[in-house]
Amino acid sequence: MRRTRLRGAVSAAMVLSLGLAGCGVGGGSGDDGGGSGGDTGGKITGPITFQTWNLKGGYQDYFTDLVGAFEKKYPGTEVKWIDQPADGYSEKLSADAAAGNLPDVVDLGPEAGYTLAGAKMLLDIAEADPAAKKDFLPAAWNAMTWAGIDGGTYGYPFYLNTGPSFFNTKLMSRAGLDPKKIPKTYDELFGQAEEMADAAKGEYSMLGRTPVIETFGTYGVELMNKDASAFTFNNAKGVELLTQYKQMYDSGALTEDILNEKQVGEVDKFKAGRLGWLPGSAYNLADFKKNAPGIYKSVAIGPMIANAAPNMYIESLAVSAKTKNAATAIAFAKFATNAENQLAFAHKAAIFPATVGTLDDPFFTKSDGTDEGRVRVESAAQIGRAVVHWPPAFSQAMVDELREQVALALKGDKSPKQALDDTVAFCNEKLDRR
Repeated sequence: MRRTRLRGAVSAAMVLSLGLAGCGVGGGSGDDGGGSGGDTGGKITGPITFQTWNLKGGYQDYFTDLVGAFEKKYPGTEVKWIDQPADGYSEKLSADAAAGNLPDVVDLGPEAGYTLAGAKMLLDIAEADPAAKKDFLPAAWNAMTWAGIDGGTYGYPFYLNTGPSFFNTKLMSRAGLDPKKIPKTYDELFGQAEEMADAAKGEYSMLGRTPVIETFGTYGVELMNKDASAFTFNNAKGVELLTQYKQMYDSGALTEDILNEKQVGEVDKFKAGRLGWLPGSAYNLADFKKNAPGIYKSVAIGPMIANAAPNMYIESLAVSAKTKNAATAIAFAKFATNAENQLAFAHKAAIFPATVGTLDDPFFTKSDGTDEGRVRVESAAQIGRAVVHWPPAFSQAMVDELREQVALALKGDKSPKQALDDTVAFCNEKLDRR
């Protein structure tokens, strides 16, 4: 459950207001899941609890209005909104589930959802509300559908995020690179990283972090087998990627301090003017503008570096399998994630809707002339091609193991093949114990 890395920022730091003009919160037309029906198992009435993750500070008015609109649509319902801080959220979910106190509707990502669904704590949406599938983008629906459990779907997609690449054109020029020719593929990126290393002499670099699981996915590596019963990223393509990183490390294109670097450090290094490339989001651009104006002036914006489908992140609203008011819980989760309300939330935050057709709205197709508008439009177009590369079964222990084994490979203590073989063996052993 990785809220300390990039996708964690989707729910917390990344989901910060861009000050965009807001839409109202509405009930949609007809049904609440963007138009789908579905037997909710009883009358929509009575109390439920709804829990979000670190959203109250920036979006209290939005969620207060959302709850009010639902209660008005369904007289006799009562939604108690709970917002938990970012720190320790996954642990809080696990503790609540173990104690039988999981809220009726829960804001969570695939990793937390996978763990809870495996423990039979979440409602299978595909079974409870099969018609809902047609309302959501296939990649979003599939991201909450897990062959590794039982093929069920364990959450209504709530919002998506992806982002562009940011390049420091000042550093590129300083290294003799053409800032008008920003890389778009990994081969181009690695080539420019090598060229930058010759000029930088360790003072700065193009890349600021070792490869994470999403890197393998966007490089085109098959991460798991078809039935999600085993990890497979130690295949030839995975070894090829890590070998590329090893070569860059040996040539000085990767500095030694990146061996234990995490996403936050990578961002700080870019803001300090010591990094040429940052995979980011619309939130980063607003952050540069406010906290690193010198860097902001030299930033070029390009597409996400990807040889395969771009990566995206997803947050969903899951329904507790232990809820005592399933009808109201399902109705509220559908209401909060319908097309109208997802569009309204996207006007308030740097996120993208997961509902079919919503990305065709002019808000996502026509830039307002600002850098923020350009990022929004380019990222929205990218969503249409993106997938969630992070396997939901890839736990924090696996994250740490991959980082450690990659570091051993870069330092030459292991071959790239051995490092990945050892990582996959570790991950598959953990997978078998679930």
